[in-house]
Amino acid sequence: MLYLVATPIGNLKDITLRAIEVLQSVDIVACEDTRHSRILFDHYGIRTATTSYTQHNKLRKGPYLLSLLKAGKNVALISDAGMPGILDPGYHLINLAIENNIFVTAIPGATAFVSALAVSGKPSHRFFFEGFLPAKQGARINRLKRLSVLDCTIIVLESRHRIIATVRDIQTVFGPHKELVCARELTKKFEEVLRAKPDDVLEAFKTKPPRGEFVLVL
Repeated sequence: MLYLVATPIGNLKDITLRAIEVLQSVDIVACEDTRHSRILFDHYGIRTATTSYTQHNKLRKGPYLLSLLKAGKNVALISDAGMPGILDPGYHLINLAIENNIFVTAIPGATAFVSALAVSGKPSHRFFFEGFLPAKQGARINRLKRLSVLDCTIIVLESRHRIIATVRDIQTVFGPHKELVCARELTKKFEEVLRAKPDDVLEAFKTKPPRGEFVLVL
């Protein structure tokens, strides 16, 4: 069986008892970053063998993990944070398992964009998860224009390197009065949720330069 195990997005306590049990009982855990995962494993005394499974080695490591599954081994897949298979290389292994009639099950838990939506105060009965916008401004603005016609809440992920440019482009496309919810470091010690218009968000970044990963809700 292939277990998709959600791991904490920040606070190490945000993991389920079932997730810990599965990580302790499987034959091997495929990690996006074994060094990062070691922090979680050491905290909970998990001694299960690990192997790296990344965007760069997925084509080579996928068949290896599939061979273990076909041999009757149980494999857990985890990402650096949150639910594997969402914006990470897990998608490839999941489909490989499905194509080979391997049972796949999810051990649910923390997910950054769901947490941001919950605290945003924006309507949550209908929403669109965009993920990361294009890196180049022209493509990013074109994508935002397509998103602007949607009649629902929109969720965007962004890095600290592009957050200022992205907020400026949102202001250009959606207008200066569109309220944003800008969340960072969710569940961590310095969690911050800013609800403001684009100009106010940009002004806040002048005082406090952006750090960490961001979730934008609009």
